Amino acid sequence: MSVSLAFLGDGLVAGGQWDEWFPEHDVHNLALSGNTTDEVIEQLDQVIELRPDAIVIGVGTNDLGWRKSDEYVVRNLETILHTLRRALPETRIMVQSVLPRDREFAPIIRSINRHIWQYAPTQHVQYLDLWPALALPDGELDPALGIDRLHLNPAGYAAWLSELKPGLEILFERPPSTTSIPIQHA
Repeated sequence: MSVSLAFLGDGLVAGGQWDEWFPEHDVHNLALSGNTTDEVIEQLDQVIELRPDAIVIGVGTNDLGWRKSDEYVVRNLETILHTLRRALPETRIMVQSVLPRDREFAPIIRSINRHIWQYAPTQHVQYLDLWPALALPDGELDPALGIDRLHLNPAGYAAWLSELKPGLEILFERPPSTTSIPIQHA
């Protein structure tokens, strides 16, 4: 059964050959090189209008290049997930961890990923942790998987895909959410 699958995010996501890797699905790669979480928020109406069966989100690393705080990135990611869940209750949504890059960013990326891992279930969103497949123990992108300390080479995309494919299988096995859990502010 073919489903529509939208990819949303930054240049790392934009660089994926998702239509080739998922030929059984109707793939829409809406990711754009240079996108930060702010730009993804601006794209949400386009995604909502598309009404895909599933959405895969990967964004956040460019925010760090602009020296945004982990709190800033987390709040924007929460906005993205909550907005999509509220507007598309029958869409399956997966958010991926912010990918590793230069060692200096490891602590802030770990903080962002920890927060999103905790937040995703409140919006009935599946979290996919790509860190174990792509990072060295010190938190830097494995040099064998990148062309620099940020962008992936074919081996990096293969490692990503080896995690994403089973993650999507799990996502499609579960029924989509029909209601979101409201955010409670203290």
